[in-house]
Amino acid sequence: MPIWRPYTIHCEGLSEPLRIVRAQGSYLYTDEGRALWDGTCAWWVTIHGHCHPFIAEAIANQALTLDQVLFADFTHPLAEALVEKLAKLTGLSWGFFSDDGSTAVEVAIKVALQYFYNQGEKRNRILALEGAYHGDTFGAMSVSHRTLFTQAFREFLFEVEWIPFPRDQNEANLLNILNEIAQRKDIAAFIGEPLLQGTAGMRPYASHYWDWIAGAVRKAGGLIIADEVFTGFGRTGTLFAVDQCKEKPDILCLAKGLTGGFLPLGLTLVSEKVFEAFYSPEPSKALYHGHSYTANPIACAAALANLTLWEQPDTVIRYRNLVRKQAELADLWRARYPAIPAWSIGPLFAVALPTPAPGYFAEHRYKLKSFAMERGIFLRPLGNIAYILPALSSLPEELERAVEVVEAYTVETGISV
Repeated sequence: MPIWRPYTIHCEGLSEPLRIVRAQGSYLYTDEGRALWDGTCAWWVTIHGHCHPFIAEAIANQALTLDQVLFADFTHPLAEALVEKLAKLTGLSWGFFSDDGSTAVEVAIKVALQYFYNQGEKRNRILALEGAYHGDTFGAMSVSHRTLFTQAFREFLFEVEWIPFPRDQNEANLLNILNEIAQRKDIAAFIGEPLLQGTAGMRPYASHYWDWIAGAVRKAGGLIIADEVFTGFGRTGTLFAVDQCKEKPDILCLAKGLTGGFLPLGLTLVSEKVFEAFYSPEPSKALYHGHSYTANPIACAAALANLTLWEQPDTVIRYRNLVRKQAELADLWRARYPAIPAWSIGPLFAVALPTPAPGYFAEHRYKLKSFAMERGIFLRPLGNIAYILPALSSLPEELERAVEVVEAYTVETGISV
């Protein structure tokens, strides 16, 4: 099949992927009739479950009403309603639409740098967390940790300063670094995933660390960019991760679960203060950025339906039940296998499987995925980090079954001994 697949090493002997022809709730169905429980939320995007009828109906209705409009010259009611709803939820009053998470981050970086340019202030230094991943376009790659993913492009990426990933063991060092940062005059912005780094290995950190970092950057006069492309829409225990933080962002990036997983849509929300730096008749102060499908009405309809579902009591109950169940499963795992770290945050369960070479390319990435697929569970480990991220359509017994499969793998391979 002449399709170049993402994040795939193409070579002789590469097996053909399973063909998925249907999905419903928490399950994917192949053309051979196999059912696979989706433990990845279709790469972290599907919130309420596959083919949720409420979102599907909103998309169908909108497709018969208004399909697309050139957003540089027009607006439409759905884009207006979506930004208004999110402004009430986040406190950020202006929204810039794009296509996905990486482009939402690109917009955020450009806005942060031009914010100071428009005011005649020379600030060009951006800070990010060690281990960060913010996307695959060039600006997003620049603020992502240098790995094999970015190796071919290193000479083209702009320089970024890295803040140590917050841990209790490095608090003193982190505080010293932040005290120095607070005195500087060259910092434009800090960008980070609040409370949980996804691609880095589902690494959680306490909210007060976000507050320390954001507080220091604010003292230095810089802006705070929260990349909630992954953490948004319930991934950490609240609708947005920054809901648990005292220091709120000046700029917030959304995508992935924004449409409930149905359609691509990116949105960068900014504060009134940030937007004011661009509000001018001078051509040089405009933000020259845009996409053909900016604020696509059908995608906006899906996003509004997603937000409406979050307002339903049944959604909140199912969400809390999943969070509670994942915490219970993590406790049980730690009791059984104290030598194999396990944790939960929000509806996420994760295990750090032992390996001589931890990281994204650890052998468990391939072996556990194959092992689980044979047993009707689709998992996609981040190297040696096995994680289970269920859609809200999932049942507690399905979470138990997924953890049992991970446990069976550790027993069969001998790493739980």
